[in-house]
Amino acid sequence: MLDIGGSKNINHLWGRLIVEELVRLGVDYFGIAPGSRSGPLAVAVAENKRAKSCVHFDERGLAYYALGYSASSGKPACLIATSGTAVANFLPAVVEASKKKLPLIILTADRPPELRNTGANQTIDQVKIFGDYARFFFDLPCPAKEIPLEMVLTTVDQAVYRAQANFAGPAHINCMFRDPLAPMPEKGFTPGNLKPLSRWLKSSLPFTRYQPYEKNPSLGGFKRVASELGTLKRGIIAVGKLKNEEEERSVLGLARLLGWPVFADITSGLRLKSDDERIIHYFDQLLLSPALFARYKPDGILHLGGRLTSSRWYEFVKKIKPVPYISVLNHPLRNDPLHCVTTRLECSVYHFCVALKQLLKQRPRNNFTLKLKNASERARALLLARAKRAQALSPDVLAQVLSALPSQGTGLFLANSMPIRIMDMFSGINKNLRFVGANRGSSGIDGTIASAIGFASGLGKPVVALVGDLAFLHDLNSLALVKELKQPLVIIVINDRGGGIFSFLPIAGFPDLLEKYFAAAHNYSFEPAAKMFQIAYARARSAREFTDACRQALAKKEASIIEIEADREENHKSVQSLQNTMRAYVREGA
Repeated sequence: MLDIGGSKNINHLWGRLIVEELVRLGVDYFGIAPGSRSGPLAVAVAENKRAKSCVHFDERGLAYYALGYSASSGKPACLIATSGTAVANFLPAVVEASKKKLPLIILTADRPPELRNTGANQTIDQVKIFGDYARFFFDLPCPAKEIPLEMVLTTVDQAVYRAQANFAGPAHINCMFRDPLAPMPEKGFTPGNLKPLSRWLKSSLPFTRYQPYEKNPSLGGFKRVASELGTLKRGIIAVGKLKNEEEERSVLGLARLLGWPVFADITSGLRLKSDDERIIHYFDQLLLSPALFARYKPDGILHLGGRLTSSRWYEFVKKIKPVPYISVLNHPLRNDPLHCVTTRLECSVYHFCVALKQLLKQRPRNNFTLKLKNASERARALLLARAKRAQALSPDVLAQVLSALPSQGTGLFLANSMPIRIMDMFSGINKNLRFVGANRGSSGIDGTIASAIGFASGLGKPVVALVGDLAFLHDLNSLALVKELKQPLVIIVINDRGGGIFSFLPIAGFPDLLEKYFAAAHNYSFEPAAKMFQIAYARARSAREFTDACRQALAKKEASIIEIEADREENHKSVQSLQNTMRAYVREGA
């Protein structure tokens, strides 16, 4: 219970009220970037025995750390920063949190009204600085005894509710403070009218308790979709990012009822750990063969969850123009880049699958699914054979070797650009890699290391992160955050001396432009960075060296960096050669 009598001044009191209410609401992890104006908030975290915190000097990295923590723990973290450009450095992670619908609470300190637009030092316009990316904004006035204290609490309650509501995302409270900013005794200070807080002070509950709201379509809406699905003979279930294992099980249950193949994205939770016969693990590789789908053309698609990583999937959808194309997402935003969705339901994937299972009858085993599964198994056999005899760590071999890691209950965090594409295209089944994270909201390469560390912190389990060299360089500061971890984190960096993805794009046909203006070629090695931040380091050139280094790193209770020396041109040639082989191999088994 909060002892209001221990407050030294009005700023100290408000800071303590804000933090205490956040903790009561379950927001007990705070990311703090040091600063003077935010002193009342930082002090309140330090004094609250139930509050946990991470202090980091780089606001951008800190925000991505909080993002990763929220993604794996399922709980919102709270960010605290001082005024000025410190606040602006939160923006990239706020955008990502908004796009991924992740709850994030942002407390920014600000100058009082009399210093706004006056040229006062370290003062910028922070009002709605995050624009529409914030689900909620409130410009909290300077603490004053005339303002009811319950207003402070209900503002926090609303922010946390809006951050976690059906359309989750960041919530921002901009906190104006006058001096004193430290917990210094203030002569004549009185907290004001405490009578309205008597119930709150005697309990451990929030001032306002919001009941969660689950939006579901009407029974008629479910029946209409069930009727549409019932007419299809060769449907495909495309599965993007799912919320949890409950949703994963519900998707598999519906797939078994329909007998349809499941095209599961690497972020879905099904791609790596499920060996269900309906999961078409290598659907991206099968899409290399138009003949296969010309023979067994699907007549409808059910898309559950977020976007898919595979660009070939969207090229395929654009070509076949399936009707119906039914999409199920637990938010109101349009997720239809090809403008082909015919039916859109706003509800959780779990409730949709449960409802549809009650309205549909068991289908017989589907020859379409069987053909696709056989073709996928041929693709698996080809990839396994290549991995067994390979010496070099080509992209497909790396994905297969990484898929064979033995550590139980391990998380996998994938950087954007090549790493997530490599794993989506080529990884095998691994029931040990149970939790997959990636910043696929806006798909940037910034904040990758910080996000991976936050992901590991929130998960509380060993994590392997696969990162490209430019993403690693972009976020070097965040290596300082590994001190927060109490379990292994293995950061695998593919160093091909530049942006490898550009070798797969049309600009690769212009080598005079490619190296300098797109690939951003460099000659850096990451061993000095590991040494600077006192992180264990190993270098791998072959599959065997990589496997040994991973096993050793996962056995440690600390962070490690494994640097893979790669060649962009050779990687491109290897993937092109594999795809030519795969195309013929899959076609033969069709």
